[in-house]
Amino acid sequence: MSSFEKEHKQWITWHLKHREGERKDALRRGLGYGNKLFAESIWWTLMGHFNNLHPEYEVKDWRGRSYFLDFVWITGSMRIAFEIMDYGSHGKDRTKYRLDLNRQLFLQSQQYLVFSISLDEMKENPQFVISMLRAVLATFLTAPDKNQRSEAQAFGKIERQLIRYAVRKNRIVRPGHAASELELHRHTIIKYCRELVRKGKLRAVHSGTSNRVDRYEYLGAIQSLDWL
Repeated sequence: MSSFEKEHKQWITWHLKHREGERKDALRRGLGYGNKLFAESIWWTLMGHFNNLHPEYEVKDWRGRSYFLDFVWITGSMRIAFEIMDYGSHGKDRTKYRLDLNRQLFLQSQQYLVFSISLDEMKENPQFVISMLRAVLATFLTAPDKNQRSEAQAFGKIERQLIRYAVRKNRIVRPGHAASELELHRHTIIKYCRELVRKGKLRAVHSGTSNRVDRYEYLGAIQSLDWL
């Protein structure tokens, strides 16, 4: 089971456990293709965790009626909503399309930030969505105290190189490839990968059913400017 599958399962299980009635039913209904694609291809790639991200988040509209947003990220006092837009379900029904827009307008009047994301764009050009959200979300990340070291400064030079390499390579470090690109010996790469595993920044991934480690997966968030 991949890191994403493990964390996604735990995240959904936690929310199901803490919900009941319509809120639980809405979450079960919302576990479809588009929402999982956003969770895996967009959010997990950016953040590496699901902390403070709420699936099928219940809100009241201007009429006092409940409805459920696909995702809401709560950071400090801010609530940032992400709606996955499928042309087939939102674009053909004019009444529903109008209601969706009215709801977005209402949410913004209630100090939500609302981002509508095309399902087709996530499928065909996820890097565009990632780059746009990285720029947006970076504004809401807590800046490190000037008297404290940044996260990157807490690691050695080669460790920082490996983490930046993993960020560029969609989270994956293959020792042979990394050694060639970073101009380091393969044994040196493996040594520091193991150290980063110990520090919780990488996960060793085994090849098939064997116990041989053939790659490492980066577990942290990649939106931090420290790693860009």
